[in-house]
Amino acid sequence: MKQLISAAGRLVRQFPRTHLLLSMVLLGGVILIAFRPDSTETAPERVQAISLPERTAPAPKPQTTSKPAPATPQWQTLTVQSGDSLSSLLHPLGIGAGQIDALLKGDDKLKRLTRLRPGEALEVIVSDSGSLTNVRYHPSKVETLTARLTGGGWNVRLSQREYQKQTRFAQADITGSLFLAGAAAGITDRLTMQLANLFAWDVDFALDIRKGDRFRILYEELYLDGEKVGEGDILMAEFWNQGRHLTAFRYETLSGDVEYLNIKGDSMRKEFIRTPVAFARISSRFNLSRKHPVLNRIRAHKGTDYAAPSGTPIKAAGDGKVIFAGVKGGYGNVIILKHGQIYTTLYAHMRSFAKGIRVGKRVKQSQTIGYVGSSGLATGPHLHYEFRINGVHRNPQTVPLPKARGINDNERAEFLIAANRLKAQMTLFSEASTLASSDVF
Repeated sequence: MKQLISAAGRLVRQFPRTHLLLSMVLLGGVILIAFRPDSTETAPERVQAISLPERTAPAPKPQTTSKPAPATPQWQTLTVQSGDSLSSLLHPLGIGAGQIDALLKGDDKLKRLTRLRPGEALEVIVSDSGSLTNVRYHPSKVETLTARLTGGGWNVRLSQREYQKQTRFAQADITGSLFLAGAAAGITDRLTMQLANLFAWDVDFALDIRKGDRFRILYEELYLDGEKVGEGDILMAEFWNQGRHLTAFRYETLSGDVEYLNIKGDSMRKEFIRTPVAFARISSRFNLSRKHPVLNRIRAHKGTDYAAPSGTPIKAAGDGKVIFAGVKGGYGNVIILKHGQIYTTLYAHMRSFAKGIRVGKRVKQSQTIGYVGSSGLATGPHLHYEFRINGVHRNPQTVPLPKARGINDNERAEFLIAANRLKAQMTLFSEASTLASSDVF
């Protein structure tokens, strides 16, 4: 240590005093600067809290009490059950007889509401005051009946969707009954009945059908939204019966009427049908020397007896007017119809009369006028049917039947075009069916 201090002294003595003093002054300045606070360091900031005036919330607006909008009455769906009527459906909703009566009288189309069937739906709107204001009903899959109550009464509209239609073909040989043949051909009983009705004026389906008879038809299938919903009308039909070839064409006239005509343009419909009971069995024929089965003595049988189950519907043989409806001795319950000036038909041994049948009532051909029974002198349920011309009894099976009007002359050419088009279609379908059932392929 002493050596270090001696060395430092010797070093100092080598410098002049003036230099030494100046050096010490400079060293002292450096030391002062080193220990002085940093000139770049800023003094701590003084934070002054400034009180801002509080923000006051706006005064709430005065609330106005407004009534809510009344709810719009909604559609209600009423499903028809067995035994229901329009009144029984609407009474629980507070709809009285007066409103129902006014509804039904509002338009003739609304009378369909009196024929509601189980399973159908009736849609209604009832106002808050209990008034029936809207009705919607679907009489069929394509029809919609709507009614809306306005200041002037009921505003009624019947709209109808259009079916999509496809033409189909069927044929069959008859080996048993017509219905069995129809089932074998793949057609429904309804279509088979339509076929029978087409030829009912020329063929007695209770008497004339033979094994080997046959038929073929063109008919329509009906579709809605791509789904089959049923069968439409027969467009053309051919029937072979005991060597006879009968043909019927469907044709819509310029007036909008639908007729079934033969190739000559004559109507297939005569003034009378041969058989007033569908597919019944003849139990006794027209015979002026027949022994009565109950009285057991000879008594002329001036009509034809058709055996059928009790309750089978009896049809009017033609358009006419009821001139008698009541009990007539051994005939039991009887209806007599007058057709024009010279023809009358009699229907006896009925169980009962159809609703609404009374003297003076006009009836249409094929309308149900009564039901098979065994009233009067009868051994079992059957219809006794008589046909008279100018009061003279004629055999209902053999009497010539007058024809109804056919096509008008001014439409004949157009009808022939339509008929020949259907014949060509029938031929194509028949040939295709023959090829499909053969062993060619």
